[in-house]
Amino acid sequence: MVDTVDKLGYFQAITGLEDADLCTEILQAHGWDLELAISSFTSSDQDASSSAVDGGGNNRDHDHNNATVTPDYPPRGIVDDTELVMRDDGGGNRGPGVAWRIITLPISIVSGSLGLVSGAIGLGIWAAGGVLSYSLGMLGFRSGRGGGSESARLVSVSSAVGEAMEFVALFDRDYGSNNAFKIDFVVEGFMDALQRSRSSFKLLFVYLHSPDHPDTPVFCGGTLCNEAVVAFVNENFVSWGGSIRSSEGFKMSNSLKASRFPFCAVVMPAANQRIALLQQVEGPKSPEEMLAILQRVVEDSSPTLVTARVEAEERRTNLRLREEQDAAYQAALEADQAREQQRQEEKERLEREAAEAERKLKEEEEARERAAREAEERQAARVRMRQEKALALGEEPEKGPDVTQVLVRFPNGERKGRMFKSETKIQTLYDYVDSLGLLDTEEYSLITNFPRTVYGRDKESMSLKDAGLHPQASLFIEIN
Repeated sequence: MVDTVDKLGYFQAITGLEDADLCTEILQAHGWDLELAISSFTSSDQDASSSAVDGGGNNRDHDHNNATVTPDYPPRGIVDDTELVMRDDGGGNRGPGVAWRIITLPISIVSGSLGLVSGAIGLGIWAAGGVLSYSLGMLGFRSGRGGGSESARLVSVSSAVGEAMEFVALFDRDYGSNNAFKIDFVVEGFMDALQRSRSSFKLLFVYLHSPDHPDTPVFCGGTLCNEAVVAFVNENFVSWGGSIRSSEGFKMSNSLKASRFPFCAVVMPAANQRIALLQQVEGPKSPEEMLAILQRVVEDSSPTLVTARVEAEERRTNLRLREEQDAAYQAALEADQAREQQRQEEKERLEREAAEAERKLKEEEEARERAAREAEERQAARVRMRQEKALALGEEPEKGPDVTQVLVRFPNGERKGRMFKSETKIQTLYDYVDSLGLLDTEEYSLITNFPRTVYGRDKESMSLKDAGLHPQASLFIEIN
């Protein structure tokens, strides 16, 4: 037999109640049946004066009026951080207004819907997140009531999306097949549904499903599947539903302080992981009553939603304007950068061209200087050559029988004459012409006209007498 102290510890961990005496009284009232006590805690709809538990552990429901009912053991711990921000009207019917209660969501709801729950969060959230069935089985806490399948559903370890899918599937199976109209519950976790309502500027309709409550079938089949209710809810709300037997549904029932079922609520996002509770509906309601409540909530919250939509549109417009300004600035910046790059490239091109021109000018200057030096060297060489050849000619001989008189006519019409011995070689005549310095070339020939005879370099070894130029000769210079 498992110790009652362990049952008490598990009950406190699951429900979030810190008062050990209160938890003991609840467990004793249910014959220390842990699962029954937890189920009763989440689905009890008795008020302080009429709720009771019989000896067999079965709840008795005596009141189905429309007023909100306060349970014998108000939930604490996980929902201690709620606060009233609009006063109650004192008549038991809270006006929806705008956020008559602000509720801070437990971290397991915030993180669980975002897929962030892991083993690092700790045993407390692990137990509250849906592993009760496994723990009870290991410790022998299971009761035989209702069989193992219902207990497994109560503590499903599936993710928030999986729980939402299971709820929608079971709701369609139990009530959708016989009704042509049904609410479009989103198949996602609570936080994702809340974000969806925020982005679509709608309120979030929350339905917490208690499968075992006697009013549940009539409420679901008659009210939630009513044509007018379905049409109004689908048009004006994002709808999320969860079973209190699932992890997220159980936590939301604690956060919303659900004390009576069927339970519906209308919420909207608030800051700092909180939600604004605009209206909660506890107990069975007719389609007309439900429609009137929801219409009043929508009417009262319309200014807030319209303002939010307008502000969001202004933010989007401002953001779009900033993006356009940023884009224009970026385009202007890129254009300036392109112009600067083009200017820099043009500057570099001009510098390269200037450097190339300077290099060519320098090369041309060097070439001119080199050509001048070579010309000077050639001129100096010709001067030396003329001087050497003039010296080699020796003294001009006097006129005599062995002396040949030679007259040379240059291309410019100038004439030069000299006496040479008849044995002088024709080579000496070329040396004589070169020594005069009247020609800029050495490529020429000595010729006579009548008869025309060319005394080229091939005849330089002949003497004047042998060449037929004695006793006198008149020669012309022909440039080759």
